[in-house]
Amino acid sequence: MSCKASKFKTIAKNIDSNISSDFYENQFTGFFIYDPETNDTLYKHNSDKYFTPASNTKIFTLYSALKTLPDSIPSLKYSIKNDTLYMEGTGDPSFLHPYFKDSTALKLTSAYKKVGVYLDNFQDTPFGPGWAWEDYDTYFSPERSGFPMYGNIVEVSNNSILKVEPVLFKDDINIDRTKSIRRDRNKNRFYYNRVNDTIQIPLIIDNEIIKKLWNQVTPNKIFLISKMPINKKEVLYSISSDSLYKRMMAESDNFLAEQILILASSTISDILQSSLAREHILKNYLSDLKHPPRWVDGSGLSRYNLFTPESFVHVLKKMYTDIPKDRLFNLFPATSVSGTFQHLDKGDSKPFIYAKSGSLGNNYNLSGYIITKSGKTLIFSIMNNHFTKRTSEVKRKLSSLLKEISKTY
Repeated sequence: MSCKASKFKTIAKNIDSNISSDFYENQFTGFFIYDPETNDTLYKHNSDKYFTPASNTKIFTLYSALKTLPDSIPSLKYSIKNDTLYMEGTGDPSFLHPYFKDSTALKLTSAYKKVGVYLDNFQDTPFGPGWAWEDYDTYFSPERSGFPMYGNIVEVSNNSILKVEPVLFKDDINIDRTKSIRRDRNKNRFYYNRVNDTIQIPLIIDNEIIKKLWNQVTPNKIFLISKMPINKKEVLYSISSDSLYKRMMAESDNFLAEQILILASSTISDILQSSLAREHILKNYLSDLKHPPRWVDGSGLSRYNLFTPESFVHVLKKMYTDIPKDRLFNLFPATSVSGTFQHLDKGDSKPFIYAKSGSLGNNYNLSGYIITKSGKTLIFSIMNNHFTKRTSEVKRKLSSLLKEISKTY
């Protein structure tokens, strides 16, 4: 017990010394670190205060997916009547996605001469509440939809030959190196201002665009319907769920995060609406949260989101308890290995942190798991809001602190 108490004091002293330094004087910082084996709080500072979480929100999205989705992603729901296939989306983002390139839905339609598509089950807005309006043409802000195709983006490259995917928009690409925007705000008219580079630009998505995209890959089959037949609906499954989660976490992919919440809603209702998933998770799985969050989207793009460090540790502990460690850690970015977090440590060949970062202008947060030199696993959340320093400085300071905790405990 004396050794344990000594470690507690050393950790607390080191963190206190860091947080009370001039570096943190003009920012808002919260820290919570917890030992899940002994159920001991090792350190807390502003841990019950609310912060803007940025992409740390994806930790709650991951937990939602693990609680609601099966091992394979529900690609769509369908029924068959006479010689016609009728189908509706579930929000699956992998269909013809530039990374996943899934064609499960396309293979299903190949056996039918007529395919009716129902799109009005999607009842969310294309953008989440509180998203920055000027991000409409940036790669990290595609629109949400109920039946995504191609990741809801157009991919353009010009390595001697102009290539556009999907081809439907080839005539809408304008090579103009004077343009700073990549798409007109209210029209699918695109601008390419690079040389020998590939860019991704969000599409404006509506029912007619989806119909045109479908008819491009399976000509003269697709028609839109106003409602699904009364027949019992079957579920078609596509890619491994973990492959989707891992990509979301490693790349901090906002589009995948948003669609994963929509997917979760498809398992609890015929309506596709991310708020249904959030409310379901908070009511049925997180009613024991001491500090209920203001949780408005799946990605963390919104500055309306508000979470406490203790809430992140609470959810991280639930996942640590419920999910086998090898599987869980494989879903998180790791030091020296992958994803958005690898920049924090380049010296250690073996990962010692598995965590999700989250950054917006003037905010940087990190929550996850630390493997200590003694082999213990600790759960932590550190949140930094409202700093004016460069984010790289905040990351370096945090990296040094986490290394010291790993060596000490």
